[in-house]
Amino acid sequence: MSNVLQDVEQECSSNNATCDSVQLILTPRITDLGGFSVRRLLPTAKRKMIGPWIFFDEMGPADFQAGEGINVRPHPHIGLATVTYLFEGEILHRDSVGSVQPIRPGDINLMVAGKGIAHSERERPEVTNANHRVHGLQLWLALPEHDQEAEPSFHHYSSEDIPKADIDGVTVRVLIGSAWGLTSPVRQFSRTLYAEAELESGQSLDLPNASELAIYVVTGDLEIAGTPLSAHSMAILTPGSFASITARQDTRIVLIGGEPLGKRFIEWNFVSTRKERIEQAKEDWQSGRFCKVVGDEEEYIPLPG
Repeated sequence: MSNVLQDVEQECSSNNATCDSVQLILTPRITDLGGFSVRRLLPTAKRKMIGPWIFFDEMGPADFQAGEGINVRPHPHIGLATVTYLFEGEILHRDSVGSVQPIRPGDINLMVAGKGIAHSERERPEVTNANHRVHGLQLWLALPEHDQEAEPSFHHYSSEDIPKADIDGVTVRVLIGSAWGLTSPVRQFSRTLYAEAELESGQSLDLPNASELAIYVVTGDLEIAGTPLSAHSMAILTPGSFASITARQDTRIVLIGGEPLGKRFIEWNFVSTRKERIEQAKEDWQSGRFCKVVGDEEEYIPLPG
């Protein structure tokens, strides 16, 4: 990542447009989760959050043979909301408030941890028993301080409920928040933006305004004010700057942003404004005080260390 950051700084010194638009470029850390890999962009040493977003993983694309697949055992969360979005495949969500919900491409699964929830991510037998592929994004929203101890809940939004439009030939979808005259029905806790766009080679798109905004290239290659951005890279834009992107090949992007919430502590799957609250959550999980995932009570992921 240091080489990428150095390149951006050098370009900024001789290109005011670039310097005005792009604040930082992040490249992912690759993590093997046993059978498939994830690309992690947030949090990093250089940047902990973008608006309320505190965690950003791209899952796959991963191809599984029959008998293999996503198999994440029950684990806990506090102080955040998980947001799951798939491009390909299917994952079966279960949690400790009794939710059982498969998520498919274009849907949104929003799980509000609040004061504490446990969940698992596996697959239906019909999916596991055939060759299949999974590709998607798993993001976490930090909750505002007054919502950190809210009752846990789960919300599913089908693909048909997510608004989309054609902007000069570019297909856009607003997953959370408002942009390009569209407003998503997905629940918000603070001012939040999460959007997707698909551009053909040569097409351009003006990006919406947000207090903080970042663009992630899922596939393809684009340019922002003279700065190239390749697949699996994230550009954090300078607050208040106007930005337009141009695809250099067929490209899919997602945008994340919103109002910053202030400092958060994060350890394992726990997020809070208070370190002692995270310590309590660690003790509660280790002592078995979290409610069990309904229908998935036998297994669990131990507290690391």
